[in-house]
Amino acid sequence: MRRAMLAAALLLFAAPVHAAIPDLSGGGAAEPAAPAQEIEAEQGAEQDIRIAARIRNIFAAIEPLANVGVQVEQGVVTLSGNVAQAEAAQQAEDIASRVTGVVTVSNRIERDLAVNSNLAPTLGGIVDEARGLVRMLPLILVATVVAVLVALLFGAISRMRWLLDKVTPNAFVTELLSSAIKFVGVLFGLYLALKILGATALLGAVLGIGGVIGIAVGFAVRDTIDNYISSVMLSLRQPFRANDHVMIEGNEGRVVRLTSRATVLMTLNGNHLRIPNSTVFKSVILNYTRNPQRRFEFDLGVDADDNPVDGMATGIEALRGLDFVLDEPEPTAVIREVGDSNIVISFRGWVDQEETDFLKGRSIAIKAAKDALEEAGFALPEPIYRLRFDSGSPLALGEGASISQAPRPAPAAPSPATTRKRASGESEAQARSTRPENHIAELVDRERAVTGEADLLDSSRPVE
Repeated sequence: MRRAMLAAALLLFAAPVHAAIPDLSGGGAAEPAAPAQEIEAEQGAEQDIRIAARIRNIFAAIEPLANVGVQVEQGVVTLSGNVAQAEAAQQAEDIASRVTGVVTVSNRIERDLAVNSNLAPTLGGIVDEARGLVRMLPLILVATVVAVLVALLFGAISRMRWLLDKVTPNAFVTELLSSAIKFVGVLFGLYLALKILGATALLGAVLGIGGVIGIAVGFAVRDTIDNYISSVMLSLRQPFRANDHVMIEGNEGRVVRLTSRATVLMTLNGNHLRIPNSTVFKSVILNYTRNPQRRFEFDLGVDADDNPVDGMATGIEALRGLDFVLDEPEPTAVIREVGDSNIVISFRGWVDQEETDFLKGRSIAIKAAKDALEEAGFALPEPIYRLRFDSGSPLALGEGASISQAPRPAPAAPSPATTRKRASGESEAQARSTRPENHIAELVDRERAVTGEADLLDSSRPVE
């Protein structure tokens, strides 16, 4: 009796002390910890017997724990025996600890390593799962039929090109949308099938794994993805037309076609050039075809003693006399620089590329300006080099001395065939012709008509 009263007094004294201890965790208003189970001061043998009987009855209802021995003394439960799985031993300890009146549990259960004890439960579990799968076959069949029907429905929608063409700007985006619809259909059908089977958690796991794999693959093929996205953007923006004369990353030629992977050019030498669309999308594109008017420019030098303004006027007048040089914008000239022995004048004029070949017109303009300057008495000096010889040199030139140049060999006499050709004037007429060179453009048109390959260039959409 005294011991019971003393224990009660100690409990009453300790309760306010525990309540006065502040929370030092720094976590704010944390939930109070559950109070520890109190140990009764007295424990009778009858109560131990009741606890042991209760635990044995529970273990008897659980097949893996049917052979576990239970002993109780003063509320302390001792478990003994052998079980096939380690999880069963932990389960027995958890069950015993929840019985009222149990102070603590001493788990002395050992795992039975015998082959029969471990093999039989495993085989039994496999057999049970197989039986469950057989019973589930009708449900699996229904789920499969639903998934296939949904996938076929979305597949039929993806093949309705007349409908997709109304909502997409070009064939490439239409193909992309069609593939996306098919993928969504398969994914939605799989979701419905797992929903019917009650295994939607499996879909989340599959999508999570697929996301991780997608990120890894994305890093591995990021260049390919970049090129694919660039193809989509180029097909939407339409930066050029077929047969446009362009320069991309220093590569000059006429556009043959724009595919889902590359932009195909035909160089001015007649060769095919494929540039990845990712490079085209990021590059500066110079298009010579968008504006038919194009300015040419060339430099000529006059003697330092001549009047450069008169030289400018003479050259401009020569350019105005050419039929292919446009009057608006009119030809101009500027002094580019003053050298040691000459003054460099830059002449500029405009041509219509639809009527005049740019390089041919520039060449004839250079000749016309040069001839006009020479006829007006302007000297076009050549570079002057000053030579200096040391006094110990075997050859020393005095002041005012000059070095005579070796006479130039006389030009070879033209052959009879060349003489006849020059006499006919065909070569001169061809040299003076400024008609546009359309051979490459004709090759591009011929190839586009013959091959008929897929092209993302759409002439009905504006060029950006």
